[in-house]
Amino acid sequence: MSMNSKQLILLNDIEQISLLAEFIDTIADEAGIDPSLAMSLNLALEEAVTNVVLYAYPEGEQGKVQIDASWDANQLTFVISDSGIAFDPTQKEEVDVTLSAEERPIGGLGIFLVRQLMDSITYERVDGKKNVLSMTKHL
Repeated sequence: MSMNSKQLILLNDIEQISLLAEFIDTIADEAGIDPSLAMSLNLALEEAVTNVVLYAYPEGEQGKVQIDASWDANQLTFVISDSGIAFDPTQKEEVDVTLSAEERPIGGLGIFLVRQLMDSITYERVDGKKNVLSMTKHL
């Protein structure tokens, strides 16, 4: 069974996040993923991509976020890469979900959501200049 793949490149502009939903919906259609899983994937990816858009590049500097998706009948993988500052979201401590929303540190929930949904998450810093976050979901 061959792998299918699609790519989306966004600028680090919060306005561009809306393009992500369309990208994921298209993949969900092609991969035959049910709408509720597609919604969850959308949420998880939006969290991860928003983090990059907001924090990867110095303020005022234009940068890109690349999202590569590949899938077959058994699994779906998203790879998010950027050339911003080194940041490993997988190193964030687990969110204490017993705290109320007001008490929780900002931004901690994103990776928590991603962890809950995905079956594996890996981060690597490539050549000292690229952040690569890979997330896989078994279908």
